[in-house]
Amino acid sequence: MFIPRVEFRAVAAAVAAAVTTAVALIGLGAGTANAADWPPLREGAYLYSGVHGTGTVSKVDLDDLGTCHTLSASARSVQVVSGSASVVLYPGAGCTGAYSWATGSLAQADLPWAGLSYHVVPA
Repeated sequence: MFIPRVEFRAVAAAVAAAVTTAVALIGLGAGTANAADWPPLREGAYLYSGVHGTGTVSKVDLDDLGTCHTLSASARSVQVVSGSASVVLYPGAGCTGAYSWATGSLAQADLPWAGLSYHVVPA
């Protein structure tokens, strides 16, 4: 079968553009790690006093469902790896405040505000 030259050139140009785009996208993920990266995921739940998993670490007891815990240092980020529990954080001591923020059972996030207390709930 004969392919006209015009169509072949158009196809070749499209393939070249796709390859260039793929190479550019791969290059985006090839950067080196920096100090602002999160700590490696590990089983359990951890609250951090700094953003991106930095600062003082508080380990959360995921088996202590429903008990309110007030933190000695406010939490700015959270990491949870659990198949059965999540953490609900509050801006006030004693699980108080106008709003709360809940994680999932697999979460790694900077909090929208400083969390001063939390309790564990089933996922």
